[in-house]
Amino acid sequence: MDKNTEELFALVDKATAGDREALETVILNVQDLVFNLSLRMLGTFADAEDATQDILLKVITHLSSFNKESAFSTWVFRIAVNHLKNYKKHMFAQRPLSFEFYGEDIKNGNIHDVPDLTQNVEKALLAEELKLSCTNVMLQCLDTDSRCIFVLGTMFHADSRIAGEILGMTPEAYRQRLSRVRKKMADFLSEYCGEYGNGTCRCLGRINYAIQNHRIHPSHQDFAAAEEIGRQTMLDVKEAMEEIDDLAQNFSFARLYATPEQTRQFIRDFLNSTSLSVVKNA
Repeated sequence: MDKNTEELFALVDKATAGDREALETVILNVQDLVFNLSLRMLGTFADAEDATQDILLKVITHLSSFNKESAFSTWVFRIAVNHLKNYKKHMFAQRPLSFEFYGEDIKNGNIHDVPDLTQNVEKALLAEELKLSCTNVMLQCLDTDSRCIFVLGTMFHADSRIAGEILGMTPEAYRQRLSRVRKKMADFLSEYCGEYGNGTCRCLGRINYAIQNHRIHPSHQDFAAAEEIGRQTMLDVKEAMEEIDDLAQNFSFARLYATPEQTRQFIRDFLNSTSLSVVKNA
């Protein structure tokens, strides 16, 4: 066991004994992991924030059940994945997408007869918002298991043994499925997307169409307003990583974001409340 792991386990022990400061440190270490996983699994910032709060509360209230047989981040991922795979409150659970629908919309969507709806917001900013939103929503074309495999492998570079443990499959099966789903995503981008592939779709030309269809909002830009964090900042809290294949470089849209302030404040408020006793007594 390395020094960092020992220190983290010691913090967990203190947190389960009722040390509020130790618990806050533990949660700070994993909140960005949880938020970014939630964002990619659910598709929107609003849904990701709600799910992140739910998951972090589960982490807090089940902390005493962590038995130190795995890395703490693995334990958190398992809680998060199980929660997100069964999460039915998000927008795309009610309106599922498919690559066929997405491709048809790109090919035949009427983008030319839409009036200017930009509200004098700079088009370059709206095009960037659309690009990031579109590629994030595109993940919703994958079934839940494939989406989870893709996100763990492409965004978090999860070790195949660890990812298999989280998802209940062998490392070999995980690697095979990750390779297939990466290729599926890469093929779609190559065919349709002009930003990341060889397709004809360009975000700048679809801004007003996207606004008309409520895909982006000039006055409320989630991705543009979000605080981006460096990939190494995220990976520093993980114990095991590996590059499974070199296709990951094709998915540069998988940016990482800091947990929104509203969610951070929610957790701070909870930690400052009398409800903290549930950690010690769970």
